[in-house]
Amino acid sequence: MKEYLSPQGEARQQFHEKLRDLELNIQGMGAAVQDLLELALKGLAENRPDLYSAVIEGDDEVDSYYLEIEQSIVDLFALQTPVATDLRFLTVILHVNLHLERVADMAVNMAKIGALAKHLPRSDSVLAHIAEMGEISLKMLAAAMVALAERDLERCLELPRMDDPIDRLNRGMLQEVLDFAKDEQLLEWGIRMHVVSRQIERIGDHAVDIGEQVAFLVTGEFREFTDASHPEGLP
Repeated sequence: MKEYLSPQGEARQQFHEKLRDLELNIQGMGAAVQDLLELALKGLAENRPDLYSAVIEGDDEVDSYYLEIEQSIVDLFALQTPVATDLRFLTVILHVNLHLERVADMAVNMAKIGALAKHLPRSDSVLAHIAEMGEISLKMLAAAMVALAERDLERCLELPRMDDPIDRLNRGMLQEVLDFAKDEQLLEWGIRMHVVSRQIERIGDHAVDIGEQVAFLVTGEFREFTDASHPEGLP
């Protein structure tokens, strides 16, 4: 026998179905962003213009996700006044959507930088450090999205620790580049890779920010995992 739902109950059921669809979409966007970043890193490692182009073209898919998710959130606010837990979920997804879109933009920036530097000489040691940073950033994004899917607070709290090697490698990149001062073309390439390094460092920060949002979703309390008001290394 089919269960009867009042109009209010049916509207509420539809609302929660749309929330589930929204979460599926944000996970789909997360996967697309990770694919884009992986492609950009592979392009840089192999100096492949075809991969640079694929990253730039692939950003359209991420932008479509971004606009669809944003519109869905607006529609859900209009459909029914969300209760406190639903409101928290919607605001978190709104923030995660923005962070993921920015990560995709950074992958595109990396691809464009790689394309501009494709004819320049390269340094194996710098490329190795870029690859190491990129691998960690991919793991961080994956961990952040799993934390969202599983409401895993412990995984969120691991993200700042995962980010430490990226910060360390990024800080060391400038000196590596300055060591190329006697070779004008290699120096030009190194300067471009320093920008790439900075982009990856910011991607790590976005993954940490997603973790902060998930922690807020789980606990109902928002707190930053790192305190930018204190000098690095001090309590």
